[in-house]
Amino acid sequence: MPAELHEPRALAEVDERLEAIPDTGWRASPAQLTRLLIGLWVFGTGEGLLVIAQLGNSPWTVFAEGVGEQTGLNVGTATILVSFALLLLWIPLGERPGLGTIANAIVIGLAIDVTVALAGEPDAIVLRWALMLGGIGLVGVGSGLYINAALGRGPRDGLMMGLHRRTGRPIALVRAAIEITALVTGVLLGGLAGIGTVAFALLVGPAVAFALRVLPARRRPQAPPPPPNI
Repeated sequence: MPAELHEPRALAEVDERLEAIPDTGWRASPAQLTRLLIGLWVFGTGEGLLVIAQLGNSPWTVFAEGVGEQTGLNVGTATILVSFALLLLWIPLGERPGLGTIANAIVIGLAIDVTVALAGEPDAIVLRWALMLGGIGLVGVGSGLYINAALGRGPRDGLMMGLHRRTGRPIALVRAAIEITALVTGVLLGGLAGIGTVAFALLVGPAVAFALRVLPARRRPQAPPPPPNI
């Protein structure tokens, strides 16, 4: 029997939280909606900083950039297109979207394009490294806010969970297979991978796990007290 693939503790924590998100979530309090939208915008800004740093993108942004290279689309617009294409894969898996799913598919791509358009291309390598590390940190903070809002999984997370449920394979294995496929395909299409991609893979799990611990989460309703004995 092949050895079981074990996730780093931080990534395992994140996956547990993702698995606990309700399958759907269309009713949101103002606080939830604010947390969701800020989180997704911060996430997209972080991804945009990685693009600007030109040291290598996250696996899914490598893929989106490759799609953009082949279609002439901006990387953020390509991210939105890829997100909705992934939602089509949810159908045979029986996954159901929530408000956060649709917002995720749109807001992150918009934030990437706005960030790339507003920021200049840095020349100094120190600045590029700072943008790369800052981008990974922002992705961690944004992920923590989006997950804590509990309004549905994003297109990529839902695909991962759907395949995990259907195949019975460990989440770690499913995640690795999906992201490696996205990364390799993206590079073949012309997306940029590099040291930033490696740094993202190593650091984003701890960044998200830390954010989940320190950022406010949706309060779950408490169960009503048992009736008194008469």
